[in-house]
Amino acid sequence: MGHYCNTFTGLISTPFEHIALVWGIVPLYFGLLLNEITSDRANYRTALQTGFSFLWAGAQWLWPYFKIRRAGEPEIELGAMLPINLLVTFLVIALGVVALFSGLRKKFPKHLRFIGHTRFANYFMITIFPIQAHYLPWTWERLTAIVLFAIPIWLCLHFGLMPLRNR
Repeated sequence: MGHYCNTFTGLISTPFEHIALVWGIVPLYFGLLLNEITSDRANYRTALQTGFSFLWAGAQWLWPYFKIRRAGEPEIELGAMLPINLLVTFLVIALGVVALFSGLRKKFPKHLRFIGHTRFANYFMITIFPIQAHYLPWTWERLTAIVLFAIPIWLCLHFGLMPLRNR
């Protein structure tokens, strides 16, 4: 278990060791804390928060792949992205768009009400951020650490921030 603890610590600390990642990770932490001190029920406001967090993370992951051509028009160069990074990035962006529009329209698509729950969404965006930003590679060990620490982190946040919630 100590090995997974070190792996998890590496996932959390890596964005703060590289100044280029701080700009992308701090809003996700802010969103996580904001979500933890508000209602835990899925609603349209939380869907907006989820949409913003997902779109922010997806944009941060795609940004390094934009190249400026001579004519000044941006071109995206995705050849360097691993297929898993590409899949996760576009899945996160798609869910972000759906969540944002759901919040704006005040209507969830059938079977997609879960996008209004932002707590776990921000946790997963924070933990996979250094992997998706290509500062750490995808491994089963990292994925296992993310899953193993999801419930303990949620419990700590839930009970630790309970005095601040719904004031």
